Amino acid sequence: MEKRLSNAAMEGDIESLLQLLQEDPLILHRSMVSCSSDSPLHVSSMLGHLRFVRQLLNLNPELASELDSHGCSALHLAAAKGYLGIVRELVKVDPGMSMVRNQEGRTPLHLAAIKGRVEIVSELVRARPESARVMTERGETALHLCVGRNRLVGLKSLIELNGEDDGMVNHKDCEGNTLLHVAVANNQIEIIKFLFTIPGLDVNAMNNNGFTALDTLKQSPRALGDLEIESILRDAGVLSSKDLHVIAVEWIPSPPKIPRIPKPLVSNKSIESETNSRKPVTKQKHTDWLGRKRSALMVVSSLIATVAYQAAISPPGGVLQADETVDDKGNPLEHPRKAGTAVMAYNQSIEYGQFMIFNTLAFLASLSIILLLVSGLPMKKRRWMWVQMIIMWIAITAQVLTYFISLRHMSPDSASGMLHDVTQISVLAWLGLMGVVFIGNVLRMNLWVLRKYGFIKEKKQNHSTDKEVDNDNEDV
Repeated sequence: MEKRLSNAAMEGDIESLLQLLQEDPLILHRSMVSCSSDSPLHVSSMLGHLRFVRQLLNLNPELASELDSHGCSALHLAAAKGYLGIVRELVKVDPGMSMVRNQEGRTPLHLAAIKGRVEIVSELVRARPESARVMTERGETALHLCVGRNRLVGLKSLIELNGEDDGMVNHKDCEGNTLLHVAVANNQIEIIKFLFTIPGLDVNAMNNNGFTALDTLKQSPRALGDLEIESILRDAGVLSSKDLHVIAVEWIPSPPKIPRIPKPLVSNKSIESETNSRKPVTKQKHTDWLGRKRSALMVVSSLIATVAYQAAISPPGGVLQADETVDDKGNPLEHPRKAGTAVMAYNQSIEYGQFMIFNTLAFLASLSIILLLVSGLPMKKRRWMWVQMIIMWIAITAQVLTYFISLRHMSPDSASGMLHDVTQISVLAWLGLMGVVFIGNVLRMNLWVLRKYGFIKEKKQNHSTDKEVDNDNEDV
């Protein structure tokens, strides 16, 4: 009997249904308590047999509230498949089923929104307007699902039915993302344009990560429409979280001016506390400057050490691959050559010595800087940074000389004349540049020392100018 009822539901055969009811008037009630998860109403609703569904509801309206093994009602299935007539019949019998969520946390309206069934969405919202506010387990509304699946028509329909409710338009999911966040993350240009036409849209809403829609665009993988989306967002007044923070700080009302207390009435303790309150700002600037310099020195010294190490194990001309004990004529060599030794050491011993001296100097100088930076010693004073910068100048200069020696060794004799002139000019230009940098820093250091110990009196300037002078002195 159950198999015959299932076949009748699959074929939408009303005559077979009536015949089964004559044989067993309780067959529809039995189907509700049987082990089968799909009732005849589920099957016929999923296949779109409107007349069969109407007959079933007339005979047993309780079938409309039955759920299958996935927690779906017949209304879920009909809404997902887009059978408007069946949806109307089911809603008419039991409107409350439009609020029921399946095992995935989705209502019939959610499924219709995902599938883009605009007519179904409209019918369900008209039947139960509050169904539009039901959220999934992730806090998503039907509007979020429309945007996530790029269902622009369904989104417009829901917005019209909800009367452009600000709460719905600006609702956030479990990650704090609004409709605008989701549209930007999915590069949906048309939906973004439509959202900006909705009154009351919060264009600068931030999600749980503190990102606005503009920040979301920058964090998302690059796509072809990124430039157009960014232009649309900026034209609509969307800002980044950093810009919002700056604006918020600028709008903080300034505290009322407190009349200056005469000097005799100010205690030494008050002066000391005021001085201490100012120290962290200077210390912070000092720390930032030192931090930037330390990072730059670490990167450059690591590169120089790598290049110098590679040059030492692979000198110009390479190394011998096998022992050489005889010459080309078969005579034994007075000084046999061993495998793994530098070819340049035998052919041009003086140039090889110069190459290794400068290369070793660059290698050890760069390693010295790395050692000082990672040693953990209290070298956060400016004078220690100057010492490390001087060591860095030595390492760079030695690396330059190593390069020119290698260049001249690897060049053929036919190019030695022109190469000698080019090398000489290049070395002189480099030494001139180093001299200018050295003299400039010496002059700035002397000016700083003279100002610090009062040998040079500064002119009285406003507070902003004093800050600029301090910053220039720190950069020394």
